[in-house]
Amino acid sequence: MKNVLAALMPRPGAPVELREIPEPDLEQDSALLDVELSEVCGTDVYLQQGRLAGVPYPIIPGHVSVGRLGKIRGRLLDVEGRLFAEGERVTFLDVHRTCNACWHCLVAKATTRCPHRKVYGITYGIEDGLTGGWAEKIYIKPGTRCIRLDGAETEKFMAGGCSLPTALHAVERAQIAIGDAVLVLGSGPVGFSAIILALMSGALRVLVIGAPDHRLEIARAAGAAATLNFESETEPGREQWVRDHTGGRGADVTIEATGAPAAVTQAMRYTRDAGRVVIVGQYTDHGDAVFNPHLDLNKKHLDVRGCWGSDFSHFYRGALIMSDPARSAPWSAITLKRYNLRQANEALNDVASGGSVKALIDPNGEG
Repeated sequence: MKNVLAALMPRPGAPVELREIPEPDLEQDSALLDVELSEVCGTDVYLQQGRLAGVPYPIIPGHVSVGRLGKIRGRLLDVEGRLFAEGERVTFLDVHRTCNACWHCLVAKATTRCPHRKVYGITYGIEDGLTGGWAEKIYIKPGTRCIRLDGAETEKFMAGGCSLPTALHAVERAQIAIGDAVLVLGSGPVGFSAIILALMSGALRVLVIGAPDHRLEIARAAGAAATLNFESETEPGREQWVRDHTGGRGADVTIEATGAPAAVTQAMRYTRDAGRVVIVGQYTDHGDAVFNPHLDLNKKHLDVRGCWGSDFSHFYRGALIMSDPARSAPWSAITLKRYNLRQANEALNDVASGGSVKALIDPNGEG
């Protein structure tokens, strides 16, 4: 039996370790994916810090990956009923075992809140096998939804990575109208994708408040009309800056993608009366935010929406966008850096410090 090299996160606060894991025997209608690239994102930093509940350490991180189908046992079908073949390049929905039978799935129509869902690289642990992308191979369990990457370059797709379906969900929740002025708080990968998708959805202009300056340069290259480094301005000054760029009213739509609780209150204050606010950056618990229910919410007649995760439709549409050369072009502004499996700790540190805008694990990289 062959062994597969993987980068393992043994427990919170511990460095990533390399380990050889036996290649699994395939179940019926499953596959083995030869990994080309896998993402290192903020979620992986939170995993190492122990900020997420219900994580079955030790785990192999990496919840969004691209690779080629090396082995298939049985039948593997796409959403249109077409058979996958060995050698095809695919990505896959990291969320697995959504039941489509519970109250959340059938009544609330909120599959991202299904209590049965499991996530590759996050809530699947080493006990579940090769279930993370920081490895030479991933076990595609029966029922995992794969998506062909016809015409989508591997690096281009991963420039979007998990931020693409997340931002797509947020923009969908925002119901952006043609001509809207959209404000994005945060200049990380989700913020970058939100800029591009907001413009694609009809926004007339997108404003961005974030930091540091080199990330704001990327935001402008991705299509932002104006940017502000929040470190250089007080909160009242930031609000005035937004008003100066929106006819004195505030943004029609604000998308919070920072992870800082205070930004939620700021998002409400920077948005015009009767505007819309989408909170997508609060994936982990960083504490409470304080706001005035009368002044910040009710009197402004705001529509404030949370946005949690993404579903198959967001992954599928994201793959279609990345397969279109013109539509996917703005993601070329995002700088990528590759790391091999032995450099996984370096990659985590660079993402945590902000030194790497988009970090990718290349299991076949030299080093």
